[in-house]
Amino acid sequence: MRPDLHATRLALLAGASDARTEMEHSIAIAGSPACEHVFTRPTFEDARDASAASHPSQRLGGLAFSVKDLFDVAGQPSSAGSVVLANAPAAKADAPAVARLRAAGGALIGRTNMTEFAFSGVGVNPHHGTPAGLADPATPRIPGGSSSGAAISVASGAAFIGLGSDTGGSIRIPAALNGIVGFKSTARLVPADGAVPLSTTLDTVCAMTRSVRDAVTAHEILSARRVTAGTAPLGSYRLAVVTNLFLDELDPTVAAAFERSLRNLSAAGARIEEVTLPELAELRTINATGGFSAAEAYAWHRLLLERSGAGYDPRVAQRILKGATMKAHEYIDLVHARRDWITRIEHALTPFDALLSPTVPMVAPALADVAPGEARDEAFFRVNALLLRNPSVINMLDGCAISLPCQAEDELPVGLMIWHAGQHDDAVLAIAAQVERGLQVPR
Repeated sequence: MRPDLHATRLALLAGASDARTEMEHSIAIAGSPACEHVFTRPTFEDARDASAASHPSQRLGGLAFSVKDLFDVAGQPSSAGSVVLANAPAAKADAPAVARLRAAGGALIGRTNMTEFAFSGVGVNPHHGTPAGLADPATPRIPGGSSSGAAISVASGAAFIGLGSDTGGSIRIPAALNGIVGFKSTARLVPADGAVPLSTTLDTVCAMTRSVRDAVTAHEILSARRVTAGTAPLGSYRLAVVTNLFLDELDPTVAAAFERSLRNLSAAGARIEEVTLPELAELRTINATGGFSAAEAYAWHRLLLERSGAGYDPRVAQRILKGATMKAHEYIDLVHARRDWITRIEHALTPFDALLSPTVPMVAPALADVAPGEARDEAFFRVNALLLRNPSVINMLDGCAISLPCQAEDELPVGLMIWHAGQHDDAVLAIAAQVERGLQVPR
């Protein structure tokens, strides 16, 4: 894997490399078969210009970042992986998240593919093709979604930061399935302006990187705040594994990797205990009328669906239309139920510095098993539900979480999720940095 942002910046500052060389390397990867279907709109020449105009002292130093297709980039339409918005008016200005990455010296290498309108954790796109994960050359596997292209842009080395969004796991799912790092911050810390929404309640603007230290850098830029670095040893934190829901239906590779990770962290000094959260069983009832994503997506899409519904991915349209049946009182009840649920979960988590869970319960399935087509719809929706199950809990909690790769060298990628309630971002990042080192204990 290409060195991370931190190591590459040190090389720039030491004169061992330069932004132009690094950008040409990024462009070469972006144009290679590894990035097939990754970029819906490459911006290589603009990236070269931005890189040339940068300075090594800037936090991103002229290095490449990619942008999920739902963010506004000045002069470009924001089509959100669809064809029905392909001719939308060009954005007049960058979304704040994009502007902040540029101001930090980042060079935009291109817009990345995604699940249409961000409404799936699988990452399949029938309009622009689906980028395949890179971990298994023998079998094309799903990239995870909805930030599918962003994940492959980072995993391949084309970009150092992949800007995306996370509504129910759309950063952490592809991070887990591609062996990279995905940090979902507390939603309110990064402005979501200038992005096509899925759920205004749950959407979080965040990024994927190749290391925890790069995740810290990306978050600091996107949130315009400094992370308080933790200096306490791993053994000083009280960590917990939630035994209900999060550990259900784990496939053998994920189960083995998770158990091995816990053993390695314990060997590195971590204090880990088990905890049950009975409140998790309430989520099915709380979301019985459809949840926030369907209702809020339908409110945004209803007129567009009337005009251009035939142009939608049928799987996406089907999920959006579920929001049409939610009544006003049901939505208000949902808001109140979530607020009460968050209060009780936050109280239950008070004794712990962070929680540990598998990010998703499976390794990436073969793309052929869930590719577009009615014959595969049942498999698609089953996989989608499983992929979203664990990470979506944190969105409902209004919390923060990071996914780290924890697989052995001969295994498909597996994600370890470290998480907590909202505004625990700095602690989660500090613990993640320690865990990242702890996972290096000889297996």
